[in-house]
Amino acid sequence: MPYIEMPKLSDTMTEGTVVKWRKGVGDPVDVGDVIAEIETDKAVMELEAFDEGILKEIYVAEGGKAQTGQKLAFLLGADEDMPQKDGPSGRREKSGATVAGRSLAAPPKAGTVASRTAAAVPGDRVKASPLARKIAGAKGLSLSSIQGSGPGGRIVARDLESAPEAARPARPILVPETPAGQGDRRIPLSSMRKIIAERLLASKTQIPHFYLNIELDAGELVRLRTQLNVHLEQAGQGKLTINDFILKAAVAAATKVPRVNASFAGDAVIEYADVHLSVAVAVEDGLVTPVIRRAQTKSLREISGAVKNLAARARTKKLKPEEYQGGTLTVSNLGSYGIKSFSAVINPPQAVILSIGAIVKQPVVNALDQIAPGHRLAIGLSADHRVVDGAVGAQYLAELRGLLENPTWMLL
Repeated sequence: MPYIEMPKLSDTMTEGTVVKWRKGVGDPVDVGDVIAEIETDKAVMELEAFDEGILKEIYVAEGGKAQTGQKLAFLLGADEDMPQKDGPSGRREKSGATVAGRSLAAPPKAGTVASRTAAAVPGDRVKASPLARKIAGAKGLSLSSIQGSGPGGRIVARDLESAPEAARPARPILVPETPAGQGDRRIPLSSMRKIIAERLLASKTQIPHFYLNIELDAGELVRLRTQLNVHLEQAGQGKLTINDFILKAAVAAATKVPRVNASFAGDAVIEYADVHLSVAVAVEDGLVTPVIRRAQTKSLREISGAVKNLAARARTKKLKPEEYQGGTLTVSNLGSYGIKSFSAVINPPQAVILSIGAIVKQPVVNALDQIAPGHRLAIGLSADHRVVDGAVGAQYLAELRGLLENPTWMLL
């Protein structure tokens, strides 16, 4: 009698949304069948069955959200009987109305356990289900302030949905909130925006950032790209972008200064053997950073093809978890938006992120002390000072500058 639970489909996923049920109540299910489509904070993925049977109950309707590990549906195997209404919260429920195949419990009467505070066990340990403890830990809730509606006052998952304010962690308010007025629109946070908010807050409050900036001569880079694209176009092949060269240079420079391709691990620094390059891609509801695996082994053309493929699937939410997890170094490019320079926030647990601006044509002083037109490119580096010192960051940017000002080196 297997339950179908919300899987953890990414390292940052705490909840998912049921986009669509591919099977309905009463439908037979075989191993490998796609049961539902689940939206995580980064992609829409298919949920496959690992058991066979009949789909007897659905607990979360289409559009509904569920925490990872929460029951979504019940699959009844051959020659098995239905349990005594063991609902999605893990407790037995009294029979009642049925909605989308789910048995709904009758509301508790006044004076029953649902109105009592959760009973304590020896050692003042609050009685709560494992799933409730997991959800409380993820949300930072205090179980001691929550009323349990399970047997004997036990706290179950659904009790956390209406947790009192006393149970919720204090949120420092730096400025007064502006109340919504007439005509204002309140936009609920999507799963992606929630994760972005949590990770960036953790990054800026837990990682000691420092910033380095350079401006380099991009004239040779512009000329080489133009020449190569003429030949590629004649051959009917895809063109190279400025960002392709920057990504290749970022990887090559990291192999020369490997300390930037690292992360902080509490009592040690992990320096990675391979450069798994994360590339920031803007999507409708935020930002995704798909990863080019072992990028140091790939040519300029291979990196170009990989990033185009990953970006296209990121925008349609078709990425697999392994395609956006485990990056070791990130590049964020806002040049196409006309941004000249900026400082990016580190993508934890990585130690370095590069911020790439637009190539600007402007007057410069050349080697002959003459004022001439030139192409300038501003690049910023944000680094975790626990891992990377200023001198190391400067060495990395020097290697990056050498490659981008002499781009033919990357073709060797």
